[in-house]
Amino acid sequence: MRTASAFALSMLLGAVPAAAQQSHLVIVTGLSGEAKYSTAFHDWATTLIDAAQSRWGVPESNIVYLAENAEAHPGVVDDRSTRDNVEQTLQTLAIRAGASDPVFIILIGHGTTGEGGSKFNLPGPDMTAEDFAALLDAFPTQTVCFVNAASASGEFIPALSGRDRAVITATKTRYERNETIFAGFFVQAYAGEGADVDKDQRVSVLEAFNYASREVARAYESEGKLLTEHAILDDEQVARSLFLSGSAGATLAEATSSDPQLAALYQEKRALEEQVAQLRSRKDEMDPEVYDLQLEDLLVELALKTREIRTLEERQE
Repeated sequence: MRTASAFALSMLLGAVPAAAQQSHLVIVTGLSGEAKYSTAFHDWATTLIDAAQSRWGVPESNIVYLAENAEAHPGVVDDRSTRDNVEQTLQTLAIRAGASDPVFIILIGHGTTGEGGSKFNLPGPDMTAEDFAALLDAFPTQTVCFVNAASASGEFIPALSGRDRAVITATKTRYERNETIFAGFFVQAYAGEGADVDKDQRVSVLEAFNYASREVARAYESEGKLLTEHAILDDEQVARSLFLSGSAGATLAEATSSDPQLAALYQEKRALEEQVAQLRSRKDEMDPEVYDLQLEDLLVELALKTREIRTLEERQE
């Protein structure tokens, strides 16, 4: 077993190449209740799938789409979004995904709350936060982005939060029970142009969350409505360095930069991101405190490097 100090040294010397990573995307649209919601949920799901494949290079084989009415969309929906199918899909993915592959699980639909806690509504038996927590335990080394974009979803945060997880809910508490629009803007963050704040030609989970939260508030304000959904993210450090992409180096701005200084900064940023990926893939071999400290140091360096890039880009505009 490699010691933490030996691992840190190998990272500094560049002795260990970063393993190629590919994102895996599971989209579950739940019980709609009305035709307008069924249409909206499907549109959001397929828009995200199209963006994941055509823009971010995620292979079709790495994407699963479960929906309320699979028969209505043959060739597009993989299966019905029943509890059994959700469980089977995630159990299979836990076996298939590489040890350091990013895993994105996106729930789009309605939620309810009651004596049994918050639930995501599915055709047939619903699923609770605890149900999903048990399934996520099968991803001990992967970095997971879990998004519950349904109403009454706030209780999913404490149930699912954990190391190397970015957990997002569309509402702050289980008592925000009105229909939500967060999913549409979260999808737009990946399909559109407005979320890439640091202009590195990628969209981090943090950038997608911030974009969606901002646009939700703007949409309510423009319609003169009281804001009834307040999205929550845990944790920002993981979300900052988690990307939906077909490979670890895909879509980096360094590939097209003609400025030597800027290109060098992009390369330095990519090296830091590779070190984060390496560190996360070795977390089970390290003391938890050492792991957390090294991860924090790297993420701080990454944030500073991003700021340096942004400053230089602004000077050149």
